[in-house]
Amino acid sequence: MVTDPLLSRVAAPREGVAASQLLTPLYRKDSAMTKMRTIRTVIVDDEPACRKGMRHLLAADPEIVVVGECSNGREAVAAIRDSAPDLVFLDVQMPELEGFDVLREVGGERAPTVVFVTACEQYALRAFEARAVDYVVKPFTDERFRQSLHRAKQQVRGAWLEELPQGLSALLPEREPRRPRYLDRLAVRCGGKVTLVPVREIEWIDAEGDRVRIHAGKTWHLLRETMKNLEDRLDDARFVRIHRSTIVNLEKVKELQPFFHGEYVVVLHNGATLKLSRRYRDRLEAHLGRSL
Repeated sequence: MVTDPLLSRVAAPREGVAASQLLTPLYRKDSAMTKMRTIRTVIVDDEPACRKGMRHLLAADPEIVVVGECSNGREAVAAIRDSAPDLVFLDVQMPELEGFDVLREVGGERAPTVVFVTACEQYALRAFEARAVDYVVKPFTDERFRQSLHRAKQQVRGAWLEELPQGLSALLPEREPRRPRYLDRLAVRCGGKVTLVPVREIEWIDAEGDRVRIHAGKTWHLLRETMKNLEDRLDDARFVRIHRSTIVNLEKVKELQPFFHGEYVVVLHNGATLKLSRRYRDRLEAHLGRSL
């Protein structure tokens, strides 16, 4: 594991010297923090020519260190687990495991910043849902690749700063905010088009077979997703599961009405009523900070 030089170089301030003065040379706005810490990068593509091209472009950036190259999904999973890279350029269609399967096997705890590089345009929506920082379609120009790399480097630096001890990051200059952990919109495909639904407008979500129904205002949308996966990707300070087949946005709840056998009816501001089952009652109580 790479040790952040900041942590080893910051000492107690000398008398009359502010901590911010000690940090300024390390984190000036006009100098990248990667002058002290390189970005460990893995290239994953089943085409040797494409790997060579990306390696050549990455070699021109002094902040990048390529720690692995993989020609299939299985190799990619092993490389990510073994070398813990900061950044991965990942193909979609590959032998043994596709790019999305690689991310699923690696898991959220180990997931690096990801740029998908593929000849297939149709996977852009899935890449968005997988929280990739960019989606580069082959063949691409050198300039397009450099733009993607710049965007990825910004996200990596944001992740590094999040790892700093509490309070230390407050001493650093302003930086571009890191991408949010939770979804702020859902991409829903319908009739050949993709609709972006702002999460804040969602009132409730219910299960319908192998899909979920998203209720937002006077409309609803069907999304091919499981309740569990969607629940994990929504802000748990705003959304709570109140039934095996129902997730509700607490900001849209008007009141709770007692029902039978310890259950409640959740009434929304739009007049809709939802059932709070006893099994999920404790989750709602934890959000409300009191017992029902």
